[in-house]
Amino acid sequence: MRLRRVVPDGSAQVFVKLEYFNPTGSYKDRMAKSIIEEAERRGDLKPGMTVADASGGSTGSSLAFVCPVKGYHFIVASSNAFAMEKLRTMRSFGATVDLIHSPSGEISADLIPSMIRQAQEVSNRSDCYYSDQFNNLEALIGYEEIGHELVKQFPDGIDAFCGKDSEVELATVRIVVLEPASSPVISKGWPEPTTSRA
Repeated sequence: MRLRRVVPDGSAQVFVKLEYFNPTGSYKDRMAKSIIEEAERRGDLKPGMTVADASGGSTGSSLAFVCPVKGYHFIVASSNAFAMEKLRTMRSFGATVDLIHSPSGEISADLIPSMIRQAQEVSNRSDCYYSDQFNNLEALIGYEEIGHELVKQFPDGIDAFCGKDSEVELATVRIVVLEPASSPVISKGWPEPTTSRA
C-alpha cells in the first residue's frame, strides 16, 4: 500500500507491506511455518509429536495456528503479564497455555527466562519438540519470503528497504532501520517501559 498522506510532496514513493493479511494477522506466521517445516525436513519433528515454546502471544499465536494445521499439538509457556487477547487467541487455536503468574501483572526481568525454562522442561519429553523461537535461525527462512515477494511486486526495483538485509538481497538496495521513538533501543539503548502489553 502506498503512503500518500504522511509522505511530503516531492519525496520518494513509500510503500508498506500489509502483513496483517496473514492468518493470525502477524508476519510471525511466516517464521512459525518455516520453523515447523524445517524441523520436519530434518526429521526432528514427526507425526504425533507435540511442539513447545515460550511466548508473550504473537509467535505463540502463529505456532498455535500452524501446529494443528500440520498435525501437532502446541504447548506454550506464557504469563498473565501479556494481553488477554493474545492468550485467548492461542487457546482458540487449540494450544495448551501454561501460565506463569506475574504477581504485579507486569513483565519482570525473570519472567521471560522462567517461561523459557518451563517450555524447555516440557520439551524434555521424548514426544516433544522445542521450537526455541528466541534462538532458532530457521525463523529467518520465513522472513526471507517477504523479500522474495517484494522483489516480484516491484519489478522495476527498490531503492531503499526498512528491514533486515536478508529479506531483500539486492546489491542496489539501501537497507535502513527504523525504530519507534517510544522504544529507541538502537539509538539510545533503552526499550519501551515494561508496563506496555502490546
